[in-house]
This record gives sequence, structure tokens and C-alpha cells, in this order.
Amino acid sequence: METRTVKSKIFIYTLLTAMAVLVVIPFGWMLLASVKTSNEVFSIPMKLFPKEFQWVNYQTIWDKIPLLTFFKNTFKIAVCTTALQVLTSCFAAYGFSKVEFKGRDFLFLVSVTTFAVPWQAYMVPQFALISRMGLTDSHLGLILMQAFSGFGVFLIRQFMIGIPNELLEAARIDGLTEYGIFGKIALPLVKPGIATLVIFTFVNIWNDFMGPLIYLNSTKLKTIQLGIRMFISQYGADYALIMAASVCSLIPVLIVFMVCQKWFVEGITAGGVKG
Repeated sequence: METRTVKSKIFIYTLLTAMAVLVVIPFGWMLLASVKTSNEVFSIPMKLFPKEFQWVNYQTIWDKIPLLTFFKNTFKIAVCTTALQVLTSCFAAYGFSKVEFKGRDFLFLVSVTTFAVPWQAYMVPQFALISRMGLTDSHLGLILMQAFSGFGVFLIRQFMIGIPNELLEAARIDGLTEYGIFGKIALPLVKPGIATLVIFTFVNIWNDFMGPLIYLNSTKLKTIQLGIRMFISQYGADYALIMAASVCSLIPVLIVFMVCQKWFVEGITAGGVKG
């Protein structure tokens, strides 16, 4: 019995290691490609390591395009959108899980179905609305467009359902207002869900390409994803610089994940059990 257990553990760990290596390979290739010349990136036969490491690529990308401006713009949009999504999702989730009112379940169903509809289906009417409001070519229009998330409402509601109603009733008896209950009791108990939503939203907004491409025209307002595209010209692409810029663009995402990792893992586990 012990031999079978050891063999099964060895098999599982071997399988997980192989899967982890497969996940890491693209990132490793990107790192190595970022210190090659453009001709070496897709050379035939393929060479894993360059003849000479081109560390100058990381300096060139900052000189060729206003990368710092693009980073600031992307960070501003990602942080503001994430904060708004967390705020609206938490308020809506609390109402849908802990407040009794007529039509609650129907409204929750409507809000949840919104994240099942692909963005391409309502992209044109959304652009027409933002255009009539005079918010095209502005960060505000892009932020407001993504301020609500049906997925976020569903995710946070799953955590709030687990909060005992007796705890909230006791707080009401003690004289705590509904906003006080929301801020002092409900939110601290759903930190794992909030951390999970923060990571998903921040990564999604940071990597968004189509939204900024459609709504932003001015170079000073563009995001990092549009900035990386500037290394692609009509006659070719400088893939070494593209990879170097991509590596730099990953750093904020990694920082956010590392900060929220503890609550993220707890949130995914708890959400899976409740689901």
C-alpha cells in the first residue's frame, strides 16, 4: 500500500513538473529573444542562446518610443478601472446576497448574463454611446466603459453568501448602519474574493489591446500594448525589441500577482468549493 502511494505521488509530481515546464517555456523563450538581434529571433536552424547578449535592447526600447508615458497611461487606466470594478461589484454583490428586495434574483440573472455576451456583440453601440458623450480619445471614456463587471458581481456574491445572516442581524441590533455592516463586516470577510477580482481585472485591463486601439488616437494617451505595436512597421517587425518591451510590460502584472497571491489561491479554492 505504501509502495503504491509513493508511486502515485511520484507520478503526480512528475506530471505537474512537466506541465510547469511547458508553461514556463514560452516565457523563457521570450526572455532569451529579448537579448538577441532581430535576425537571430527566428533564425533557421533555431538557436536557443544568442551569439552575443544584446542587453542594449532594453535601453533602445525606451529611446525609440515614449515607453514611460505608455506605462503611466496603462497603470492609470488599470488601477482606476480595477478600483471601480471592485467597488461596483462589492456593492452589487452585497445587495444581491444580503438585501431582500423585489426582483432581486431577476436583476442578478441579468447582471450575470452580461459577462456571457462577447464584447464584439455590443462594441459598436458602446462606441456610439461613448462618442456621443464626447469621451472618445480620453482615458475617462475607457475607464467608465469597463467600470462594471458581471463576472465580478458573481464572484464576490459567492463569497458573501457564506457570511452568516445572524452576524449581520446582530450588527443591525447593535445600531450599525447598512453601510457600516458592508464596510466593517462584509468586506473584511471577502478579502480573498476581492484579491481574486483585483488580479483578474488588473491583468485583463493591462493586456487589453482592442479597447485602447478603438478609443485612443493621441500618442500621449496610448497604452503599453499599443506602444509595443509601434515596433511593427509596414515592411517588417523588430521582434527583439518587441520581446524586450513585452518583458518590461510583464513586471507590473507579476508584482500585483505576488502581492495578492496568498488571497488569490485562497479565493480560487473557496470559490471552487462554494461553486
